[in-house]
Amino acid sequence: MRVAGRMVAEILAILREKVAPGVTTLELDRLAEAECLKRKAKPAFKGYGGFPYSVCASPNEKVVHGFPDNRPLKEGEILSIDFGVLYDGFHGDSAFTAPVGKIDEKTSLLLKVTEESLAKGIEAAVVGGRLSDISHAVQAHVEKDGFTVVREFVGHGIGSNLHEAPQVPNYGVPGQGPRLKAGMTLAIEPMINAGQPGVKILEDGWTAVTIDGALSCHFEHTIAVTENGPEILTAL
Repeated sequence: MRVAGRMVAEILAILREKVAPGVTTLELDRLAEAECLKRKAKPAFKGYGGFPYSVCASPNEKVVHGFPDNRPLKEGEILSIDFGVLYDGFHGDSAFTAPVGKIDEKTSLLLKVTEESLAKGIEAAVVGGRLSDISHAVQAHVEKDGFTVVREFVGHGIGSNLHEAPQVPNYGVPGQGPRLKAGMTLAIEPMINAGQPGVKILEDGWTAVTIDGALSCHFEHTIAVTENGPEILTAL
């Protein structure tokens, strides 16, 4: 899991460097696949449930599962990239949202608060705690800044399969759900909206967008619950 996670972190760092006005998400998708090949890893998303690409590329009001395309990114937009690999039988899965050039203050705050909420969720992933402690930590952090939590999509267990039990919602009261044990590996992934929490799915059957067209932000890490506290497997 550490090896797979490290590969995801390295490839996402390369993609992040490339996010700029004029770049297309299809270029980023091809780059991610090429970097997988170099590492003898398989892009985990390509072909998963019929998903046709290596990365999920979700700009602006797209929440998750966006298809890469040939539209050049524009200054002032934001772009979420979600990406995973399968290596030696195990998965890593991570996501970031990046500014395209300069963005306004409210959008900057959305990105900052979402990334912080991921950190808060990870901090709550301790041996003896409950699963919903993670969920509550995320929700409490984003709502105090007036942002909203997407309900329809959740984090998940991860290991030899990309998606495993348990589901990890980004909202809820603390102290509920399974007790956290050393050795559990989870993908924690807040999806946070600037407007209403609701989403809808586009005609492609995959792309989720905010119901009101407001911006959405997504950060994710694969972590391990250990006796010494949570360990982020998809950090450089």
